[in-house]
Amino acid sequence: MADTVEPRMRGKYAKEVVPALMKRFGYDNHMQVPRLKTIVINMGLGEAVANPKLIDAAVAEVTAISGQKPVVTRAKKSIATFKLREGMPIGVKVTLRRERMWEFLDRLVTLALPRVRDFRGISPKGFDGAGNYTLGLKEQIVFPEIDFDKVEKIKGMNITFVTTAGTDEEAKELLGSLGMPFRS
Repeated sequence: MADTVEPRMRGKYAKEVVPALMKRFGYDNHMQVPRLKTIVINMGLGEAVANPKLIDAAVAEVTAISGQKPVVTRAKKSIATFKLREGMPIGVKVTLRRERMWEFLDRLVTLALPRVRDFRGISPKGFDGAGNYTLGLKEQIVFPEIDFDKVEKIKGMNITFVTTAGTDEEAKELLGSLGMPFRS
């Protein structure tokens, strides 16, 4: 088996973030330090009711962004006003763990977020109270993997960072020290 290279962000977490968080919060053991469990990328496509081809394009784009094939999410209930039937495809999502998660975080922080138009940092209000953070992007074209000429429709996405942190303060400190550019 070929030697695999450790993702840059995981190395940064182990060498810089863990000691800094242990000092900041006074942890006795490095296993108490909050860590990133998963990153979930979700692209909701309400317009897919009228144009089912959007789902195929979204699957291809999320696969390119994440390096992993997403799951097609389907409607749980029928809603007549939206012409929606139960079981219709209405979005795609992918859950990243381990190496793919660290690689995606690295690309998000170093390549994608700086390409967002009028970027002044991400909002610190996206925490849920249990140490998880959700970030919304208005367009998928900020990722360099997406070929701008082949995009039919600009679609937004939600990116959720699931951490083992018990509080929002710990989670914000963790994500901030991993390079997430929070607005001050």
